[in-house]
Amino acid sequence: MAIIADQHLHSSFSGDSDCPMEKMVQAAIAKGLKYITFTEHMDYDFPVTPDTPAGYFEVNTDSYLYELLSLRARYENDIHILFGIELGLMPSVVCKNIMLTKAHEFDFIIGSSHLCNGRDPYDPAFFAGRSEREALEEYFRSELENIRCYSYYDVYGHLDYAVRYCPSKGANYSYADYTDLIDEILSGLIEQEKGIEVNTGSLANGMSQPNPCEDIIRRYRELGGEIITIGSDSHDDRTIAFGFDRVTEMLKQNGYKYYSLFEGRIAEYKLL
Repeated sequence: MAIIADQHLHSSFSGDSDCPMEKMVQAAIAKGLKYITFTEHMDYDFPVTPDTPAGYFEVNTDSYLYELLSLRARYENDIHILFGIELGLMPSVVCKNIMLTKAHEFDFIIGSSHLCNGRDPYDPAFFAGRSEREALEEYFRSELENIRCYSYYDVYGHLDYAVRYCPSKGANYSYADYTDLIDEILSGLIEQEKGIEVNTGSLANGMSQPNPCEDIIRRYRELGGEIITIGSDSHDDRTIAFGFDRVTEMLKQNGYKYYSLFEGRIAEYKLL
C-alpha cells in the first residue's frame, strides 16, 4: 500500500462513533499505516432531532486532545498520531469556527458540508418533492457560498458528500450535469490554495466511487490543483484505510504523483 497516512478518522469522541481511540490506533498499526489523523466532528448548530440531540456533533476538544496525546506517547515507536478536526461549514457558524481553530494547534483541518442551508442530506426529506439534480444543485451552491465566506481549513472534505444519500444511491449522478458549479468550486479552492480530500467512506459502504467522484478528482488536477489528501472517514477499526490501493491507482491514472500529509497545518508531499 503506497498510501501510509489515513487523514480522516472518527473515534468515540465523535457522536456517531462508539469505537475507542486506542482500538483504532491498534488497527492502523496492524494495517501498516505510519500516520493517522483523528478529525473528530465539530458541527455547530446541527439540527436537533431524536437521533441528534443538542451538541451531538460537537467534540469536547480538551478531552479529545488529552486522550490523543496519551496515545501518541504510548505508541510513539509504532505510529505518528496527529490532531485534526472536521469542521462543519455554514455561513452562520463562521465566527464559532474561527474561535475554535484559533484556540487549538491542530495539525489538520477538514472543512466539510454536512448541512445544506441548515438541512441534512442524510434526511430523506432533503430530497423529497424534487429531483435529485435540483437537490444536488442546491448542495453545490451552498458549498460555493461556504468557500466564499470562510477559508481557515486545509482541504474540503468529501466534496460531493450529498450523493451518498440520494434516493438512487448515486446511480443517476454525473459530474457532467454540474460542470459549471463544480468547476467554480474547484477554481475557488485552488485560488485559496486549498486542497480536496479523496474520501473512501462511500466505497466502504458499497458505492462505486469515492467522494468526490473520479471525474472531479481528474478535473481538480486539470485546473491546476495539487493538494490532495486521502481519508477513510472510518468511524470504527474495521474500515481504516479502506480502498486505499484502489485510490492509489486512480490518482496515478489521473496525473497525480504525490498526495499531501498535513502536520502543523503544513503539507508534506508523499510519493504515491
